[in-house]
This record gives sequence, C-alpha cells and structure tokens, in this order.
Amino acid sequence: MEKSKVYFIKEITPENIIKAYGVVGKKLEGNVAVKMHSGEKGNKNYLRPEFVKDVINYVHGTVVECNTAYEGARNSTEKHRELIKEHEWDKYFPFDLLDAEGPDMELDIPNGKVLKKNYVGKDLAKYDSLLVLSHFKGHAMGGYGGALKQLSIGCASSAGKTLIHTAGVTNDQTKLFGNLPEQDRFLEAMADAASSVVDYFKGNAVYINVMKNISIDCDCDGNASAPCMQDIGILASTDPVAIDQACLDFVYNSTDPGKDKLISRIESLHGIHTVEAAYDLGVGNREYELIEIDN
Repeated sequence: MEKSKVYFIKEITPENIIKAYGVVGKKLEGNVAVKMHSGEKGNKNYLRPEFVKDVINYVHGTVVECNTAYEGARNSTEKHRELIKEHEWDKYFPFDLLDAEGPDMELDIPNGKVLKKNYVGKDLAKYDSLLVLSHFKGHAMGGYGGALKQLSIGCASSAGKTLIHTAGVTNDQTKLFGNLPEQDRFLEAMADAASSVVDYFKGNAVYINVMKNISIDCDCDGNASAPCMQDIGILASTDPVAIDQACLDFVYNSTDPGKDKLISRIESLHGIHTVEAAYDLGVGNREYELIEIDN
C-alpha cells in the first residue's frame, strides 16, 4: 500500500488551519459537516469556536455534534443545546445536533470485528462531505482522542455511543456501565464504528488534528487535567489512520518531559489498538509520508 500523505504545520493559528486544509488538495463539496467536540461544561482545553470559525466558514460548513451517553451537560438535547449557546457554538456558523430527534440512522458494518451496525444521528444524512476537525489529547477510556474517535464515538448517537462502549452488548444508556467489555473489544468497536462513517462518505472527507492544549484527559471531562505537553502543531490528511498514527509518533518522539504522562495514559488503555484495528479494517494506512509546510 502506498504511504498516505500527512501534512504538518508547526505554528497553530486559524490561518494555518485553513492552509492545512488547502494543502491536502481535497475540496469538500456540497453540504459540508464539520465534526467537532463541543466541550463538556467546565472543560478548559477544547478548541474554541472563535479559533476555528475561519476554516468552518471557508468550507461553508455546519458544525455537527451528538448527545452523550453519560451523565453531564450534553446527555439530552435540551441540556446540550443550552451548553452549545453557552460555549457560543451557534455564534459564528450553523450548528446541527445530529441526534436531537430520532430515529437514528443505522449504518451496516458487514466486516466489523465486533459491531455489525452503528447508530449515528439521523441528520448525518443531510451532508455530502465531512471535515473532521479534532483536538488531539488523551482519553480516559480510549487512551487518546483524535480523528478515529471523532468518527466513531463522535458521530454516534447516544444509543450508538452505548453500543460502542459495550462492544455491541446493548444500546440502552441505562445499562451502559453494567456492560463495559474487555478493553480491546471496546477499541475494536470504535474502529468498526469509524469504518462505517468513512464508508458512508465514500472518500469525501478531510481530517485535521490540532495538537494544542494536550491534556491526558478528553474534552468530555468537565474537570480535565491541565495540558501536560507544549503545543506541537496542526496535521492534515485524507487518511484518519495515518493522521492519528502521526500524532502518536509526535508524542513518542517529543523531547517534552510531559509526554510521559500522556504515554502512560495511552499505554495503560492500549490506545494504539484502535489504530491497529482500523488499519486491519482498511480504514487507512499506518505508513505515512510527513510533509512539513512552512508557517
């Protein structure tokens, strides 16, 4: 398999996010969904709307998000919409809560390792192409969060999130924490779900990972740890596996002493297995060519 191209810009600015999108060379057409993390109430590390508004408006995109499957300020449509206003996600561009109303859209995963179907917000059907704009950081269940997590848990409805987290046992949110599986099964379920969204968009997708405010915790944590590493840069690709692999390589190859905390989080949860499983499913390539772009 030919190496995938991953583009890297060291300086993190709104202008360079647009530049990163441009150098990928894939123009997103039609109705463009921009998948982002809206940030749990109290979280201080998530990417802010004013920081990403330029690239969202550049692609004429609509920011999309789904409700969560755990207690917090985003686990119901009513509460999530309140937080969207509080975090100003509806100030600069359109915002679409994909699973605000049911029924969910069901995506088949015939070759899934764990899941044979995925539930996503039904409004995903309104979009022709996808920009996955991820804040790269650690994660308390997946080890790390990047493009693959946004494709899987990020695009899944509340029921879909529950199905992924329980490795296919149930989509009933009330039974989530009584059915958590062996860790690798959960990570493989994430890869399965990611593959279904990649297949759905048939190549009409671009992935941008922003390595900024790099904490060991996800933006879904309302009391997340402060960043443990210095900012690294912006990466962009048409390959979600390659871009996540490149981000992990940046962490491991860093001279920042704070990397030990993040690596410990990733390895304690076998986070690399999501990348391994997604590669096995043909979602993307772990071998990549890193192309550095001048600021």
